[in-house]
Amino acid sequence: MFVSFFPRPKMFFISSAVWAVVAMLIWYLGGAKAGAWFGLPPAAPDAPPIIGAEVFWSPPFLWFYIYYAAAVGIFYAFWRLYSPHQWQNWSILGSALIFFVTYYQVQVSVAINNWYGPFWDMVQGAMAKTAPITLDQFYTGFFTFAGIAFMAVAVSVLTAFFVSHYIFRWRMAMNEYYVAHWPRLRHIEGASQRVQEDTMRFSTIVEGLGVNFIDSIMTLIAFLPVLMRLSTNITELPLVGHVPNALVVAAIFWSIFGTASIALAGMKLPGLQFRNQRVEAAYRKELVFGEDHEERAQPITLRELFENVRKNYFRMYFHYVYFNIVRYIYGQANGIFSFLIMGPSIVAGKITLGLMNQIAYAFSQVTASFQYLVNSWSTIVELLSVYKRLRAFEATIHGEELPDIDERFIKGEELATDHY
Repeated sequence: MFVSFFPRPKMFFISSAVWAVVAMLIWYLGGAKAGAWFGLPPAAPDAPPIIGAEVFWSPPFLWFYIYYAAAVGIFYAFWRLYSPHQWQNWSILGSALIFFVTYYQVQVSVAINNWYGPFWDMVQGAMAKTAPITLDQFYTGFFTFAGIAFMAVAVSVLTAFFVSHYIFRWRMAMNEYYVAHWPRLRHIEGASQRVQEDTMRFSTIVEGLGVNFIDSIMTLIAFLPVLMRLSTNITELPLVGHVPNALVVAAIFWSIFGTASIALAGMKLPGLQFRNQRVEAAYRKELVFGEDHEERAQPITLRELFENVRKNYFRMYFHYVYFNIVRYIYGQANGIFSFLIMGPSIVAGKITLGLMNQIAYAFSQVTASFQYLVNSWSTIVELLSVYKRLRAFEATIHGEELPDIDERFIKGEELATDHY
């Protein structure tokens, strides 16, 4: 799954994580200020944030682009010399580009949050007639937002195009790898489906989960300081009282509560999803044999196999009921939780409309990052089922013992569904 696309996967991923940490430490310990040597100095500590799309070509951002490209270039050069791989351009440079775009999209969210405060304070002043504004000022505020949004849209469209090719290249790498070992793999249950379909599903899911994980980390890095700064305006929590960094504490508590609830409610789903792949494959395989052999796919056999399919689906439907109840209730409550936290301050008139929107947006970004498992649980369940299927291929190629369920399929034993 990985060795076909990445050079020496275990060492590669460890080295990429270590290099990322080193690059970030260098950046925060002085690298950000080094841009001044090239005429790209960092923003002054007391400088107000730049409002609008021009922030993305300001000197600090331009210097970061150069720094990131240099860090990626060093990492790529090392692996190109140490362990050349036919897919290294896509697996290394392609992954680096996806991570960069993820960083860019997080910065778009920061830019929008910076726009919220001044704009909605201006609207509040106009509505309260305490700070009159002109129509041009009002529309200019929206045009500023449009500039940020249009850049984000353009980058997102181009990224979607690139990611589609990236995923298919990964599928090509896995396809070539498995086809090269096809004589040893053809006897595995559902071998054709695993090569034709599961490779695409695996690359798509892993790419999506990986990008979302990196996005969550980058969002936390970008928005936790924002939330800490905004916490100076919210010093008390309902039912609790005074708490230092109240917004950060509330975000962490709420996210842990949601993650634990979703994980507990969905703990049975991975096994059921995996089982579902098996019973579907057994039914499909018998139908395929029945196309060429009259003695196969007899009504009694098909009824038994489809009964396994039915039982597993009905069991999945039952477990998804309480899983979805927990997930949807938490999702709805998540939308208003930040306003409940701000309730005492709003009633006391301690915050403005712009500040309220900034806090709500930053709070949602931070909680969404902490809720990575909550938002990705269904996808993780699907990935586990695909991984287990492809892992049987890996075991066969390397001469390892197959999982018990695959052994029974090869021997033609009947599937039972009462294990879950």
